[in-house]
Amino acid sequence: MTVTRFWLLLLGCLALSAPANAQKLFEESDDALTKEIERMYVRGLQFLAQGQLTSGGFKDSPYGTSPGVVGFAVIALLAHGDDPNHGPYSGNIKRGLNFILGKQNKTTGYIGTTMYNHGFATLALAEAYGAVEDDRLGPALEKAISLIVSSQKNNPRGGWRYSPDSTDADTTVSGAQMVALFAARNAGLAVPETAIQTGLKYFKSCQTPEGGFGYTSNRGPNAARTAIATLVFALAKEKDSATFRKAFGYLRKAPESSSYRQYYLYYGAQAFFHASPAEWNKWNRKNITKLKQSQNEDGSWSGQFGTTFSTSASLLSLALHLIEHPRGLLRLAQLRQQRE
Repeated sequence: MTVTRFWLLLLGCLALSAPANAQKLFEESDDALTKEIERMYVRGLQFLAQGQLTSGGFKDSPYGTSPGVVGFAVIALLAHGDDPNHGPYSGNIKRGLNFILGKQNKTTGYIGTTMYNHGFATLALAEAYGAVEDDRLGPALEKAISLIVSSQKNNPRGGWRYSPDSTDADTTVSGAQMVALFAARNAGLAVPETAIQTGLKYFKSCQTPEGGFGYTSNRGPNAARTAIATLVFALAKEKDSATFRKAFGYLRKAPESSSYRQYYLYYGAQAFFHASPAEWNKWNRKNITKLKQSQNEDGSWSGQFGTTFSTSASLLSLALHLIEHPRGLLRLAQLRQQRE
């Protein structure tokens, strides 16, 4: 398969509802920026590859052996666009997926010990499904999605929290499940529309008068949680709704959170892109500059939940530029051919 083919398969949520005028963003872009992003991305991937254990988890304790963190790393490896079955990171991808599959309860479909882990691990399975040659992925993904749906049905708030049996909910755990549902649907799996609509209703209950989103209620909004909600409504094709407009209005003015920064980067890159190509272009260039300045010598980024998660989330905030950049995609393929 070609590089372009793999990018079309990967990061399904990023491709949903992409602005029709996105290509206008890149008319002023140059090769230097693409080369710089590629250099940063490869350094990050090399850090991930070198830090992976034979089990498929990662060295940094305790987060590196959490299925959700491993899932983020797998998605970051996939998002570079190399052949996931025979390319330079195919072994890392396969070990990561083996780790996730090994953590799944074969009866219930539950992955790991928290719904945080379950949501992001499920997202990784959805992104890998159809790209990675592994017959186990489809059945495992179906079970994982089934658990998300059944957990929501038993939750009176219509969202999710730490356990499949939780009766309360929060926007961060719920965001992970919603993005996984959208990715699975984009991969061709049946996802009940009622699950999507019930999840949206829960998020609406957490929107503050200012337009931002709180943690468990409509109080205490911040940029990270509002980025989650903005993306969720964009993927639901609700960009014409008052909820979405107010959310993005808050997001574009909100100061970046020093805590949960990597969550903000992962969700924020997609939220800005879906909301406004022009606003995303400004946000993206600032993000590139900040990530260039903060990348460690070993290629990693530091953060609250360990270097594997921080590096993966930082890379994924850059990946959107490469995935949606027509000339960048072509130039990137040329750069790789030159290396080969």
